[in-house]
Formats: sequence, C-alpha cells, structure tokens
Amino acid sequence: MGQTCVIVGAGVVGVSAALALQTELAGQGGKVILIDKSGVAAETSQGNAGAFAFTSVEPMAHPGIVKQVPGWLLDPLGPLSIPPSYAAKLTPWLLRFWRASWQDQYRASIAAQAAFMVHCKAATERQIKDVAGEAMILRQGALHLYDTAAAFRAAKPSWDLRDEFGVDYTVLKSPEEIAEIQPGLSAEFTHAGFTPGWMSTTDPKAWVDHLFAAFLQRGGIFRQEELLAVQPEDDGVLLTLTTAPVRADHVVIAAGAWSHLMAKPLGDHLPLETERGYNTTLPPGAFDLRTSLNFGKHGFVVSPIKGGVRVGGAVELGGLDLPPNYKRADHLLTKAARFMPGLDVCNGTQWMGYRPSFPDSLPVIGRAKGDRRILYACGHGHFGLTQSAGTAELVADLVIGRDPSMDLTSFRADRF
Repeated sequence: MGQTCVIVGAGVVGVSAALALQTELAGQGGKVILIDKSGVAAETSQGNAGAFAFTSVEPMAHPGIVKQVPGWLLDPLGPLSIPPSYAAKLTPWLLRFWRASWQDQYRASIAAQAAFMVHCKAATERQIKDVAGEAMILRQGALHLYDTAAAFRAAKPSWDLRDEFGVDYTVLKSPEEIAEIQPGLSAEFTHAGFTPGWMSTTDPKAWVDHLFAAFLQRGGIFRQEELLAVQPEDDGVLLTLTTAPVRADHVVIAAGAWSHLMAKPLGDHLPLETERGYNTTLPPGAFDLRTSLNFGKHGFVVSPIKGGVRVGGAVELGGLDLPPNYKRADHLLTKAARFMPGLDVCNGTQWMGYRPSFPDSLPVIGRAKGDRRILYACGHGHFGLTQSAGTAELVADLVIGRDPSMDLTSFRADRF
C-alpha cells in the first residue's frame, strides 16, 4: 500500500506541494490529502501582487536598518510600521531581526536567497509547463523607479547585488527613457532600473485555483476543516480534525502565518511574524499598465491583475489579531494617483493579508525537531508565490527520501 501525505494549508505553497507530491505518489499507489479550514487560496495567496520576483535577493534586515525602528513607531502610514500596541510583543522578533542585519548573516542570507531564487525560477517554469498555465502568465518585466539621482545612487547596493548574482537589468536615466517602457508616469521619476526577467500571473487566486484543479484531476483529496492537533505515533502521525481524524505517513505544515502555532506543540518555536500588507484593486481601464511598477522608496508596487490594476505593499508588523488599518491602503492609493496622473482610483476593492516572515527573510523548509515524518514549508514573506514551485520540489524530495536538489542548511527550522 502506498504512502499517505497530508498537507496542512491550501495557499500557493501548500497547493504547489500537494500537486508535486500527488504527481509523485500516485504512481506508487499513494495519496495526498490537502487540508485548510478556510478554503483554497482564501488568505494571503488570493490578494498578493501576483509577482514572481526572482530578481529580488536582498533581505529586509540589512546593515543599519534597526536605526529606523523609532521612525516605524512614529509613522503609522510609513512604508514599514509597527503599531505601538504591538511593539512589546514584537521585541523578541526584532532582536533576531537586528542580528540578521549584521554583515555576516546579511551576506549569508543573500547567498542562500540567490541560490534559492535560481532553483525557484527553473521550478516555476517546469510547473507552468506541467499544468499548461502559460496563458495565465505575464512576462512584462518590472520598472524600479527613483525620483532623484540621489535616490538611485542610494539604491546602488541592491543593483550591485543583481550584478553579483547575474540578474539582467537596464538602467534608465531620464523620464523619456522610462516613458518608452511605461508612459503616463510623473516626470519626477528621473531614474529607473528595468528587470526584463520579472514576470507575474494575471490573477494570483486564479493561478492557485488552476494548480488545485490539476491536483484534484490527478487524484488528490481536499478537506475543508480545521486542524485541532498533530500527534506523532508509532504507526503514523495522527491528525485530529473537526470531523474524522486522519493518519498519515508524512505531514507537511504549510499554513503560512499560522504555521508557528502548529509547530509549537511539536517542540519547534518558530519566530514567525506577519508583515501585514494592504492593497486596492482597481477595475479594467483604470490605467494603461504595461509593466509592473516598483516604487521602492515609498514601499509599494503596482501590478496588472485581472485586466485591472492592483496598488499595494508596505509592511505593517502587527501580528494576526489587530484589526486592519485601511488608512494604509488609502495612503498608498493616494500616492499612486500622484505618481500616475491618469490613474482612475474609483471603484477599487481594498484588502489586507498576512505575509509570514522570519527575521532573516528566508523560509523554513525542513523537518520538525521531534519527528522526521513532519516537515515545515512556511515563512516565505513577500515571496510565497515566487518560491512556491521551488519549495514544492524540495518538499517532494524530502518526503520521497531523495537528496534535495539544493543545500537546505540555511532553511532549517532549528537555525534560530
């Protein structure tokens, strides 16, 4: 009889892992059960910017960033903010974040992220081909915009990193050059870097649904219910659900921002925080958007989604329980309207989601401390969609018992 594997979490990482494992195990008489209490792509995976950001390798924790913490507390609408009511609870995570910003860990995180992005890009292309998904992919590149020459010079270290790791880009040094790629932007943006390898999906929710349909078509099973407990036993791992329990040979916890809550009873204390992100999705016709736009200094991006425009981003380190502050979405939309004078901001839909993030900006991909049959695949931060296919292949390697196709030392759960 084949093995049974349970995936907990039906976001893009969980669905991708379920699809990869179902493809592998079905031929061996095994099966994969995907569990989620809210549904498929019902949380962060449905409302993100839709980008496969393989060209981004720099962690959020970089040398000197902790000096900015007082400003984060004082500016509730800034690109990165901390609600004062959450600051004390966040302190242990911030201390690890500060350590991750030291030069040694910063460089180690960059090297690990860059290698992982190479793997993920190749894995994503394999996944697109496997599910016949090319019609849902936009290959339009991205503009990273700067409103002064000084701002562009200040960003030079991030472009030097792209040079170091072989990322293709073109530097633009005038509003006229920028307009050749994306007309309609404010002339205050005098410099830009264009990364042609940046790609996105037309709709992140529809993309996960497409992967999920392939999972079901290949014999996968989905159960929409809550996981109450995970109990390792001699003859398998027992999962207590709201209805009938399930016994599995392997369990993969890919529950995004909720993963650390499931890991704690298993003896793994994962320092997982939520970078709460906000956006507004505008309907078709809002703007003639020809590429993705990254307004890095201002902390937001503009993406083509469902024929319309999604304006979102920024980081609010606020946990899972605080109510949304949609003034942040309003603030981003106001900025976008100034930077894109022809933008029609009417009839938008607001949204807030939880990006699950570790202090060093790397996910956890590996086994639980107490039981090798339980694996984690969580904490991808801004890169859940970007790294989903690559993570899925690595998870399949671990479950099947193959040597992973890349070194996972930097992604271990016990690295903290």
